[in-house]
Amino acid sequence: MQNARHRFLLLLAVAVLAVAAAELHWLHATEALSNRVMDAFERHQALGRQADPGIVIVAIDEASLAGMVEYAGRWPWPRSVHGEIVQAIAAQKPAAIVFDIMFAEPDFFNPDYDTMFNDAVRPLHNVYFPTARHDPHGDAYGMPIAALENALGAVRGPRADRDARIDILRPLALTPDNWRLGLINFLQDDDGIGRRYSLYTPAYGWRIPSLPVRVGVDLGWDIPDGDDMLIGWRGGVDAHPHVSYGDLYVDINKEHRTRPADEFRDKIVLIGATATGLHDVRVTPISNAHPGVEILAAAIDSLKNRTWLVPAPRWLPMAVTTVLVLLLATAFGRRVNTFATGSLLAAVTLAAMGASYFALTLRTWMPVLTPVLFAWVFFVGASLRDILDERRSRETAIREFGRFVNPHVVRELIAQGGLSRQGESRNVTLLFSDIRGFTTLSETRTPQEIVDLLNRYFTKQVAVIFRHGGTLDKFIGDAIMAVWGAPVDDPDHARHAVAAALEMADTLLEFRRELGEPGAGFDVGIGIHSGPAVVGLIGSDARREYTAIGDTVNLASRIEGLTKGVARILVSEDTRRLCGDAFEFTDRGAYKVKGRTQEVRLYEPGRKAT
Repeated sequence: MQNARHRFLLLLAVAVLAVAAAELHWLHATEALSNRVMDAFERHQALGRQADPGIVIVAIDEASLAGMVEYAGRWPWPRSVHGEIVQAIAAQKPAAIVFDIMFAEPDFFNPDYDTMFNDAVRPLHNVYFPTARHDPHGDAYGMPIAALENALGAVRGPRADRDARIDILRPLALTPDNWRLGLINFLQDDDGIGRRYSLYTPAYGWRIPSLPVRVGVDLGWDIPDGDDMLIGWRGGVDAHPHVSYGDLYVDINKEHRTRPADEFRDKIVLIGATATGLHDVRVTPISNAHPGVEILAAAIDSLKNRTWLVPAPRWLPMAVTTVLVLLLATAFGRRVNTFATGSLLAAVTLAAMGASYFALTLRTWMPVLTPVLFAWVFFVGASLRDILDERRSRETAIREFGRFVNPHVVRELIAQGGLSRQGESRNVTLLFSDIRGFTTLSETRTPQEIVDLLNRYFTKQVAVIFRHGGTLDKFIGDAIMAVWGAPVDDPDHARHAVAAALEMADTLLEFRRELGEPGAGFDVGIGIHSGPAVVGLIGSDARREYTAIGDTVNLASRIEGLTKGVARILVSEDTRRLCGDAFEFTDRGAYKVKGRTQEVRLYEPGRKAT
């Protein structure tokens, strides 16, 4: 049994670890849930962090869309308007001006507006524009990467294909000499949430930088290795300082400006839409409707301040899973209390979550939900096995004990973890049944036949006792001792005992007919008495049995001895009184009983005539 248990735990551990390995490296079924937990941690921590005030957003918000109608008409506004904004911001000497607006199509109806915009941008060398890569399948129809090397800030690798082309969204409203471009391809995970931002997009041996990297390289920042980074969010959706595009435009067209003359000095200024009506929103850990320009600001903030998140080593989740599963297997193998093991695993789960939360303060992305989930899978599997083993053991105990002891006793033993070791006084009814004429019968049979005969007889009579709610106390040689009223309460213990005795007499007659002529002298005497007795588990520490002791027991045994030559069944006055009118009783006189000064009146019970 123990070997089977250990074998099961080993197989379960191997199975759980195999599935965990598949999950962590290929399936990723729990990754979304794990990431959502990490998102909640990151969101909570982000709200306590201060975004870089040196990154300012000139926001095309709802107020700008409404207020600019008077000056520029409805959105989209003439490109000349952007030119005025760029000139006003550039006059304050910002570190960079970054547009989050695609200028893909020229203004065919008012080309002069595009010219004014290009003229405003041309003398500036710190104005950046977004672009996006189209489906790589269309690269053959795109532009040569070498021709776009300066415009894209592309990095030529040692195996770069000099003739390779790339299909990107070209800002045709801008003249090529104003192309300082960077990719803004949105990176979303399989659950649709954007946690990462592209650093470089590899293409035919070239590396095409993203817009944040393009800005960062020109400003001399250290750029992390890899193709993307996990954004280190700081603050909520409106984390960075905002200036309304409309308010700024109105102010720069005033004769006497009221806004600070240096509000953009040495700052990185982003120009983009935050108005929900322009639909430039994404899902991030911070918000389900995060404006794209805010995401761009967060990515630039992470690069500038080196607050990007570093993923934990790829081997760590599997290592944690292995350690937890092996510890649980050891605990179950040593039969540590299941509740204690579960409580400890719950504590470990909370500790792991706390460690994961704390790791974010160290800028480390360390999801632990998947390892603890698999630990709980092992715990549940091992616990179910224990429950099934316990149930089988219980059923085996019931079957085994039920052969000798009343099922009521077995159920109490199982349910309460054992019968009370303390004796208790109860009003009970005792029945003693002894075989008569067995010696003559045994003279004609072998020992094996005698044992078989007794077993058959006792099996039938014990079934009768159990059927009437009695407890088999013990066999005393060829005698039976049974008790009613213990260990299970039975207010009608006397009536049930007498009913059992009458059926035992009927069973005797049937058994005697089975024996035929040799069993003609086979008979029994049954004595019954009711009264107080001490019941409980009695015996040594090595062996105890549930039994009854006291004068009531002794008198019942004496009554059984008085049945010979008088009646097959005799009951005491106390038993007759407790039975009420349930039976017909025939007075068989008073008898002297050893150990008693007064005679005991005895009665023979019988069923009432119907």
